[in-house]
Order: sequence, then C-alpha cells, then structure tokens
Amino acid sequence: MLGNIIGIEDNNILIKLNVELDKIQSLINMYVVFDDNQKLMVGEIVDIKEGIASVNLLGELINDEFVFGVIRKPSFGSGVKLISKEKIPMIIGSQSYDEKEDLILGQSPVYDGINVGVNINSFFNNHFAIFGSTGSGKSCSVARIFQNLFEKETSIPYKANIFIFDAYGEYHTAFSKLHDKVPEINFKSYTTNLEFSETEIIKVPLWFLGVDDIALLLSADKHSQLPIIEKALKLITIFAKEEEVVIKQKNDIIARALLDILSSGRPSPQIRDQIFSILSHFNTSELNLETEIFQPGYTRPLKQCLLIDASGKIREMELITTFMNSFLIENIDLNLPDGTFKYTLTDLKDAFDFALISEGILKSDKIYDETNALKVRLYSLVNSNYSKYFDYPEYVSKEAYIRQLLTAPDGKKAQIINFNINYIDDRFAKTLTKIYSKLLFDFGKDINKRTSMPFHIILEEAHRYVQNDTDIDLIGYNIFDRITKEGRKYGVILGLITQRPSEMSETALSQCNNFLVFKMLHPRDVTYIKDMVPNITTEIVKRLRILQPGTCIAFGGAFKVPVLVKFQMPDPEPTSNNCDIIDKWFVTKKG
Repeated sequence: MLGNIIGIEDNNILIKLNVELDKIQSLINMYVVFDDNQKLMVGEIVDIKEGIASVNLLGELINDEFVFGVIRKPSFGSGVKLISKEKIPMIIGSQSYDEKEDLILGQSPVYDGINVGVNINSFFNNHFAIFGSTGSGKSCSVARIFQNLFEKETSIPYKANIFIFDAYGEYHTAFSKLHDKVPEINFKSYTTNLEFSETEIIKVPLWFLGVDDIALLLSADKHSQLPIIEKALKLITIFAKEEEVVIKQKNDIIARALLDILSSGRPSPQIRDQIFSILSHFNTSELNLETEIFQPGYTRPLKQCLLIDASGKIREMELITTFMNSFLIENIDLNLPDGTFKYTLTDLKDAFDFALISEGILKSDKIYDETNALKVRLYSLVNSNYSKYFDYPEYVSKEAYIRQLLTAPDGKKAQIINFNINYIDDRFAKTLTKIYSKLLFDFGKDINKRTSMPFHIILEEAHRYVQNDTDIDLIGYNIFDRITKEGRKYGVILGLITQRPSEMSETALSQCNNFLVFKMLHPRDVTYIKDMVPNITTEIVKRLRILQPGTCIAFGGAFKVPVLVKFQMPDPEPTSNNCDIIDKWFVTKKG
C-alpha cells in the first residue's frame, strides 16, 4: 500500500504516504489506482509535501480499459497503490499498438521504456496546435512526428498530402532523405528564393484568384475598393483573350468609356487628351485613333475629328458620339473569370486601369482617393520580383495544378510538399499562405466524395499568418478561421506551430482539438493558453515553465489524459540549431 486517504476535495485526493521517500524513485507524475470495493479509480500524483501526496483524479479502469472522466470519488478506506507498469500504456498510449492505426510520438519521461502513442485518426482528423518558446524543441519534434509516421515498417501512408509552410526553410534537411529510407515516400520542395536554381520556385496561376484573393494581395481596406477589383476581374475576360474572339465586346466597353468622357461636360482640350490617352493604350483593330470615320464626300481618321476649332470646341463632337454609339452591343454581360483561361499580372493591371476609367475616376476625386492606393500597389507588384511568383508559364486547371503539386519529379506521388517562404516579407508570406490555404480548402470542398482526399496544412510560425485580421470586416471571413470551423468535414486540417499563441486568431485556436505544448515562458502566452485552450488545467499550466527541451505536455481529444512526452531527436534534424558562438568567435593563438 502506498498510503491512506486523508482528504478529498473536488478531484484532488490527499494521501498520507507510508513509504520512505528517500528510498524510492520520484513519485511525481506517476499514476496511482484507488481500489474501492473493486471499483478502480486512477489518479496522477502532482505534488508531495511533508509526506502528503496530492493526487488529481483522472478516470477509471473498467473491464481492464481506462476510461477518462470522474463520476465517483474513492472512499477513505480505499486501497491506494501505484499502478502496475504493464497497465500504463492503456492510459498514455494504445494498450495494443497497431502499426496502421497508431503512431508513437515519443517516450514517457516518467516511466522508463514506455512509449507514448496516439491513434492516427484521433490526432490527424482534427486541427492541432503546437506551442513552445524558442529553443523548446518544436521544430525537431514536428520533424520527429512525421519521420515516425512515414518510416513505419509495414504500413505506408502513401496517400497522405502534407503541405508545410516553412517560415525559415528548416524542414528540407529533415525530410529530403525520406525516399532513401522508404522508396514509396517522396518529399517535394518549393522555394521563394529566386536565385536558387536547384529547387522549383513557388508559382501560383493568377487565374485561380478571385475578388477576395486580389483584395488581400493588394491590401484592400475599404469596402468601396471591392467593386473596382470585381470590375477589373470581369474586364479580364475581355482584355486577356485573343482580340478576334472578343472584339465586339472590347469595342463596346471602350466605346462606353469614351462616351462617358464625351458627355462629361469638361473642357474640350481635356476631353481630347483623355480620349487620346485611352485609345493609345486601349484599342482594337476596329476602334483606334487611326480608325476612319466616313462622311459624305470624304473620310478622316478619328484623331483628326478631335481637332479643336478657334472657339475652343471639338467641332465633330456629334459625329464622334454617333460613331461611338455604333459599337455598342445590347445586353453585354461580363462575368468573373471561371479559371478556364490564362491571364497575367499585366493583363490584370490593364483591366484595373480600364476599370478605373469606366468607373469615372477621371471625374471623381473621391473614387480616385479610394482606388489610387490599390493602383499603386498593383503597379508595384507588377514591377517587383514578387511578380515572378505569379508568372505561371502555361494554362493549367485547378485540379491539374494541385495534382502537379502532389507529383514528385520522378512522376510518383509526393506525400510532403514543403513551401520555403523564408525569402519574402511577412506581409506577402501571409498573403501567399492564405491564397494556398483557400485554394486547398475550396478544392477539398468541391470534391464529389467528401474527405476522399484529405489535406493537412502545417503552418510554422503560425502567429505571423493566423491572426485576428480585418479580413472578416472586408471580405466576410478569415480563411484560417473558416478552415478551422468548416475544414474538418471536408478533410482539410490545420496544424498550427507557434511560439506566440497570444498573437494568433482566437477563433482558429479555439477550434483546435489536440495540443502539444512545450516550454512556455512569456506570461502573456501562458495566460492566453490557460484562457483559450479547452480542457487545460491549472496543473498543466504550472508545468509549462519547467519543461526540458524536446519535452511537451500532450492533451486533447486524441489523448486519454494530459501526458508528458519526451521526443527523440529526429534523424536527420531540421536546420533549426542555435548559432555556435564559441565556434564563430574563437581562434587558436599562434605560437
């Protein structure tokens, strides 16, 4: 017998120990069983003071299986003893390990030789979060988890689709050799480093982006900016196609813009200059400055009809207006691009410019003020190196593109796709992760057989991207919040890895079901975890400051009880080691 019960308060049981503590191993975090007339209740020793152990009740042993949750309390006469080592796996792992269904995370730092396992379905079919301060072992443990998963001896997760957004380019070394160990498993890497020719550069087909995506790309912040973006995307269906296919529609929209200018009431020189400006850039083979206008007895090009007479008027105003009206089509209806044709950032820029013109930017200072910022950002993007990330060489459908992402260079299935986003700034990195996450979410949502092709999106340094943004105010949703709320039923699962949970979206975090929490020091983050994470106890919070590197507290739906896990170092390791100051600083004295 370990001792006698001397106090019961809520789920806490006080035991007067009758063993000599200096002659046995540490009892902290070990499990005890209370035998109350063959009703077996399980608790964890969380504290010992002056020979009195404090035990938190966890659950019961029923028919030789552990059931989490406390319905009854032990009586004061219950027998108290340490639970036998062979029964520990049923509490902190799987009682009978199944190669296909279970995954070993690491070892128990409390019970030597006991693995901590988790049911793969219970862990990977729910959103999960991994927290820990810098140096706590997050990256190494993430690498170890996936190495354990993909290096199974008899069961191979061949159809897995793991997308990692790698903030520092850490994981390439950890996963690039998986194929050598398991030939059926392939790792594929993309980079944002435009100077690194050995790895494929991230490139997103621009025609996959909708109004919401373009709004995020251009950092739109006003509702009045969305109609301009929508108008530009609709105009893309004209400006990005071969002229002979859409010439009548293109003539129509150009003519309508010119008619607005002709009827604006502005001074004739300004009207002439604006028409010259538009037709110099936006024209067709049938409607341009050289287009001939026929009159009885003679013919003149359009540009000559814009001459101003001695009175300062455009003499042929009526003639030009009649000519423009001849290009109008009844019931022209422009729709948003449907992803069936290719267009470029230059096409988008041209369409955006024309959208501003057709919306009256030349005669409305208010519209100009609200849209000029978008125009400047779009021009900056077109002329920056970031434009290369949207310079996709050929048309591809959304399904074919995702299939390409999941295809290794040798043509076989790739299970881990790593996006190294280390070479772009945080704002653009956030936009890129949102674009890809929305792309995968929409694809998963539209699959006929729901959840038949699950996607796991792993975000390293998630606090940079999964934030309490203004997206919901502008476009009605935050894609990460939407995925955490709706993604599970479509098989789209988020894995959030961060050192600053307090900077993350509260909605996204509250929807996570499983947690691995490493050493946390910042009081704001510790408090935030306590307030936001479901089912976290005061005892768990107390442990967070004293965890060793590579050791975490794992809890959530996939775990029967909160459990300490000690991860083995991955082999190979990610490139996340600290700088070796001694090696970089010191040299041996000569002589």
